[in-house]
Amino acid sequence: MNTAKVWTWAITVALGGFLFGFDTAVISGAEKAIQAEFGLSDLAIGQIVAMALYGTIIGAIFGGVPADRYGRKATLIAIAILYLVSAAGSALAADALQLNIFRFLGGLGVGASSVVAPMYITEVSPAAQRGQLVAAFQLNLVLGILFAYFSNYLIVGGADAIDWRLMLGVEVIPAVLFLLFLFFVPRSPRWLLTKGGNREEALSVLMRVNPATAEAELRKIEQSNTTREKVTLGKFFSGKYNRPILYAFLFAFFNQVSGINAVIYYAPRIFEAANLGTESAFLSSVGIGVVNVLFTFIGMYLIDRSGRKTLMYIGSLGYIISLSSVSWAFYTNNLEGLIVPIWLFVFIASHAIGQGAVIWVFISEIFGNEVRGLGASLGSTTHWIFAAVIGGNFPFLAATFGQAAIFAVFAVCMVGQLLFVYFLMPETKGVELEELQEELVR
Repeated sequence: MNTAKVWTWAITVALGGFLFGFDTAVISGAEKAIQAEFGLSDLAIGQIVAMALYGTIIGAIFGGVPADRYGRKATLIAIAILYLVSAAGSALAADALQLNIFRFLGGLGVGASSVVAPMYITEVSPAAQRGQLVAAFQLNLVLGILFAYFSNYLIVGGADAIDWRLMLGVEVIPAVLFLLFLFFVPRSPRWLLTKGGNREEALSVLMRVNPATAEAELRKIEQSNTTREKVTLGKFFSGKYNRPILYAFLFAFFNQVSGINAVIYYAPRIFEAANLGTESAFLSSVGIGVVNVLFTFIGMYLIDRSGRKTLMYIGSLGYIISLSSVSWAFYTNNLEGLIVPIWLFVFIASHAIGQGAVIWVFISEIFGNEVRGLGASLGSTTHWIFAAVIGGNFPFLAATFGQAAIFAVFAVCMVGQLLFVYFLMPETKGVELEELQEELVR
């Protein structure tokens, strides 16, 4: 097998995850300066933050449509253009309305990327390495978050006033690189067979992955395709796909009610509420990025060895302990030293090794070739709807109810996730996509 080539494709496509992470986190350093410059209320700045999230919902809903019609690669190129336009436009925005428009465009790219990039990597990956390869998307995502936090820290440390335009404009650089690199990856062999009708090109791509198994893999995909009718949206929700639909919805729902995006979007704000100064708050945010990257590497190492469910058990228990501890610290006003940052680092580590490592792998695996676009869109849309609700209202809720109550609710929700993993979640480690398709759709 040509491992180096497959990893090169996966990492290239996973640069969409880097931009996803960067775009998600960079606003955390800029939002308070934007609020001050435009004279916005807590509710209004929450909506500027959430505007990208509203875009992600639309991008996630419809991201699978062009991916099925025009191909995964062509759609990724369009996503790269959206990232580029959004970054440049946000940095140059003259008022809050323009900023909202360009952040919405970036959100479209994030939402579509969360559907299409894992889908592409899933479809070019051998079963034995699929978890690690798709997790490369999550690794790039957390690297993007780390770079955003570090970039923000350097910018805030270099001037008396926070230059939010420079913070947002830095994203132009990785967006250009992503766009250029995409022209060097092949089209998905499964899309070429099931949607594109190009057997010769599909075989060529499979030969580049592993010449020894290419013909057998091609026949397996063709056989799966010939036994499946074309699936419309009505048929998708007719009951036949209830199991993977339920798994995708619950997985994405629990991902967001952990509070992960609230922490990422508002890390400096949360740290300042814990009595850290501005510079210390930004430096602690960098710490979140570092922990996220380190434990994502651990998750990537374990996902094809220990399995998806084991990682989810570890992550769920870590969530419950860390979120409860943060809530208790705020409730008792025990905010001395670094107690809140330390427990939030534990929270981020739990996310990185659990939900963060598994979500995009799992959602891409559980749907068959004929509905993978629809299924990935469903999971991603669920993810972003709840991200928008939580991210858009966190400043208002924190000011109204306090940090202790919010983190307590997140902790209770993670008890629900633990029960989901124990009673419902199937193990997908090392199972061929076509075999999963037969097992979950009967």
